[in-house]
Order: sequence, then C-alpha cells, then structure tokens
Amino acid sequence: MSRLGTLGIVMCGVLVLLISRLWFLQLEEGPSFRERSERNRLRFQRVPAPRGKLYDRMGRTLVDNLPSFNVVFRPEYIPDLDQTVSELARHLPNIQVVPTEGPFLPDPRRPVDAGIVVARDVDWSTVLAVEFSHHDFPGVSIEARSKRAYHMDNLAAHLLGYVGEVSQRELDQSAGYRHGDIVGKFGIEKIWDDALRGRNGGRQIEVDASGKHLAIIEELPSQSGHSLVLTIDIDLQKQAEDALGGRPGAVVVLDVSNGEVLALASAPTFDPHVFSLGISAKAWRALRDDPLHPMTNRAIQGQYPPASTFKIISALAALAEGVVTPDTRAYCPGYMQMGRRRVRCWRERGHGSVDLRRALAESCDVYFYKLSRRLGIQAIATYARLFGLDEPLGIGLPYEAGGIIPDQGWKQRQIGEPWYRGETVSAVIGQGYVTATPLQMAAVAAAVANGGTVYRPRVVKQVIATDGAVVKTQTPEVVSRTGIDVEYLRVITEGMIEVVHEVHGTGRRAQVADVRVAGKTGTAQVISGRGGSSQQVARHLRDHAWFVAFAPADVPKIAVACLLEHAAHGGGRVAAPVVQKVLAAYFSLVRQRKEEAGVRPAADHPF
Repeated sequence: MSRLGTLGIVMCGVLVLLISRLWFLQLEEGPSFRERSERNRLRFQRVPAPRGKLYDRMGRTLVDNLPSFNVVFRPEYIPDLDQTVSELARHLPNIQVVPTEGPFLPDPRRPVDAGIVVARDVDWSTVLAVEFSHHDFPGVSIEARSKRAYHMDNLAAHLLGYVGEVSQRELDQSAGYRHGDIVGKFGIEKIWDDALRGRNGGRQIEVDASGKHLAIIEELPSQSGHSLVLTIDIDLQKQAEDALGGRPGAVVVLDVSNGEVLALASAPTFDPHVFSLGISAKAWRALRDDPLHPMTNRAIQGQYPPASTFKIISALAALAEGVVTPDTRAYCPGYMQMGRRRVRCWRERGHGSVDLRRALAESCDVYFYKLSRRLGIQAIATYARLFGLDEPLGIGLPYEAGGIIPDQGWKQRQIGEPWYRGETVSAVIGQGYVTATPLQMAAVAAAVANGGTVYRPRVVKQVIATDGAVVKTQTPEVVSRTGIDVEYLRVITEGMIEVVHEVHGTGRRAQVADVRVAGKTGTAQVISGRGGSSQQVARHLRDHAWFVAFAPADVPKIAVACLLEHAAHGGGRVAAPVVQKVLAAYFSLVRQRKEEAGVRPAADHPF
C-alpha cells in the first residue's frame, strides 16, 4: 500500500474516534453535563419562615424574632478550606470560625448547596467585611435569618422553652425537617413546634464561578408560623418567681374554674437565648452538671412526698367512706403505739382531743394515723386517683411526670412484696411511697375549691394566624369528676380556712388582707424518722416545704401550690409566705385592672 493510502486509513480512524467521542459526550453524557452546568450557575437558597410569636393572656409579647446574620461556608466553592479559615481569622478577628471535622465531612443527607453555618449572629461590621471581601473568600457568604428573642429573659423559661438547630435524631424521626432547620427543643417551643415554625420558602439564584450572587431567577416566599396566646399572666409569673427568690422549688397558679395555668414557676432557671444561637459544649456541660439542675421543670417534673397536704385527700376519703364524721374526735398524746413501734406526731407534746377540722388546721398526725386504721390503703388510693394523682395530668409540656399512689397491687408489682399495715400510717399523711408534683397538688386544691372537678391544666388559650384570625381555641377539658359530696368538700374547706385564719392554724403566714384563704401546710421528710429540719443538716437531707391554697375561700378564683426543695424549715414557715405573696399579687392586679378599666371592684375578676 502506498504511503498516501496508509495516511488516509489513519485519518479515517482518527475521524471515527472523534465522531464516537463526540456522540458519547453529546448523547450519553450530555444530560449529566447540562445538570452540572446548571448547578454551577444556579443555586437554591432556602428562606426560613419566621416563627410565630408567643403572647401572654393580656396580649403582651413574650417571644418574637429579631434579624440575625450568619457566616456560611459552601465547601463546593472553596478551593482550599484551611487557607480560607486562616485568611478569615486574619481579616476578621471579631469572629471565630471553628470548622471542626464533623460539619465538613461529606454528608449525602445534606442538600446540595446547603451552606454550613460557621459563625452565628455576627455584628454588622463583619457582615460588611465579608460582603466586600467576597472575591477573596469564594464560597463564603452572609445569610440573613431570624433569631428567637425572649423579651422576659429568664422569666418563665421552663414554660416557654427554647429552640435550636434540628438534630440528626429529629431528622430521622420527622420527614418535615431538613438540615439547618431551627426547631423547638423544650417547653411550648417544642410541643407547639408544628404550629409555630410555618412553611419555609426558597430562591433560585444565579451565581458566578466563585459563588457570587448575580440575580434571583425565581422566588417562593415563606409563610410565617402561627402565634400562640398563652394562659399565663406575665405580671403574676414574675411575682411567683420573685417569691421563690431563686430557692430551688416551684409555684403553680391555676384558675379553679377551667384549669388555665396563670403562672408556672420553677427555680433555679436558665437563659433560653444561649440555645437559640447554638450553645457551646462548655456551656451545656455547665448546665447539665449543675447540682441544682436548672434545666428541670420542678413544677411538672418534680416528684415529692406531698406530706400533710395529702391529708386533704385522706380526710375526704374518710368522710366519703363514712368512717368518720366532721365531729369525730381523737386524742393525740404526741404518739400512737403500733405493737412494739411508736409512731410520733410532729408536735411532741401532742394536740389533745381534736376533731376533723382541727386535725386539719393543726395538721395532727395522730388523728390521721388512727383514721388510717379505719380507712385502709385501698380506700386512700382510690380517692387519690379520683384527683388524678397517679398519672400525668396532660398539661401539654414535655417530660411531665405523674405521682405515685401505692396500694397492695402497686407494691406487689413494683417491689414484689405484700403491703404492711404500718405502711398505711405513712401513706395517710403523704409519706412513704406517696409522691406528687406541685402541678398535681395545685389541681387537688382547685378541685376542692370548684366542687370536685379536676380540669386538665392548659397553658395555651388560642392559636392565631398572621392575619389575626383565630385558628384554634383551647377549651376546658375535664380529667375527672370526683363525685364527692359537696358537703364533705365544705368541711375540708372549713378546716383549710382554720389553717390560715385561726390562732392554732399552721399556715397563718399565708394571710392576705381582706381575703379569706383556705390552705394546708406540709413538711415532707427526706430521711424517714430523722425528725426536724435545720440548716445544720446537709442540704440534700433537709425536709421539703409545701403549701397549697385557694382563694377567696367563699368564692374561689385561683388555687396555688408551692414546693420549696430541701427548705430547712416547715411549710408553714417558708412555703406559706411564698403563697401569701402570690395571692396578694393576684388580688392587687385584679383591683388595679378593674380600676384601669373603670369597673366596680365587685365585678368578676379580669383574668
């Protein structure tokens, strides 16, 4: 073959190869290349929806949103990550960019073009510096978001809760979340997250090779979340928290007519803002390891022996079962002999001869010891359960606990042992295995006040759309109707009034000017048989102090329960004054608002 022929064959071969490659690139790989090209030119940016606001029952804003700016990395546009971090640190000393390994690892679950937030809530000078230095830092940008603003700082923190970035577990559990979403983590923010977070929008943005925005191609606006009107009155909430004075404990205030929570205080507390911007590991460890457990909502999670406040239940059970009448008397020498065991009254010298009302007023233990012999543990447990003391009441907040109401079956199931008669002596005065939360004891006081109905406690009144339309109104819900004769409730109320207003009453420090208060003290022993409580004893061994009340006693409006943890003194000495301050604040607010509204003081309360 001639040299010219050979050259022609080679050229034809090369031509076939070129055509084949061109065909492969155009037809086989064409769609993929077009997609990659579009991805480099177009970027999808999510537009988070503003969260709904939280208001108190008077319409005052408790929580809303403020603008915030984050520094965001998009690794696909950053040619050298380490160099970019180093250069940013040198040019922008005001921010700390800490790209730990985790966030920058390839993650197939992270949406394409979803940025990684490396600095939150930066100041305006940093925003300008990043924007003007765009060409020096390809793949680094500023994104505007909103941050949660808790206008009352720490006030009602356990109730309102806090928000944070969605976790991997939350992503796995809900199809409605995406990486980077801000979701409710605690309190109302968590339980009502679906209503509050709204619907995110998005933008399709044209960018250049370095990721710089050129134009918005298409935009879908976000839709704000609904707002909530809560049942609490923030003025009363502040008074309740001030009355606690930072001492570990809780105060619960309920509207006796419908179960609305007017105040729910737990101390110590925490700052919800630290979670909104991403809490550091050090700050989280400090909260987690604090021996006073500030993250625990003692009002609904704390399970304590209700002590003598439980005598309200025992007395009602005894009246309803017919084992005593209001006039049944018992003699208290300061102790009761049970075989070889001697159980003592809190008053060593005894109360002498007392009837049921006076036994309540002076909290005579011996009267109830003797009553327990006639009543038995099963009847005590039955009536306690009528008041919802063995299960969570369903307040609609996370991690609510229920109490423990023991009986023979409970002990056999839980401990595998039979019930002993001597244990009923402890149960009848709210000790031994019996526990309750402050919320539950407030509900007991409210039920005595309203004629025997246990309402489900509520913290949300209404759900409101952005245009002000009412989406949903929460209505009262009955947990149980005890069915106890109102005459028996009246007898208990009379005994509770003596607790506060008679010279021998144990709760006289709860008196409020011009208001009749019905109350009951309680001092819960932490160590059985230790007796007494003083500041010389280690804190964790000191007794808990209780006081429950409702007022006005004749036409009840509110019920209050106070628990002071390891208070070192009895309920009448330290818990009753807390309730007194809360009641005084409530009636002062009622008078003040009626005057402001020009309503006669005799009119119904304005809460």
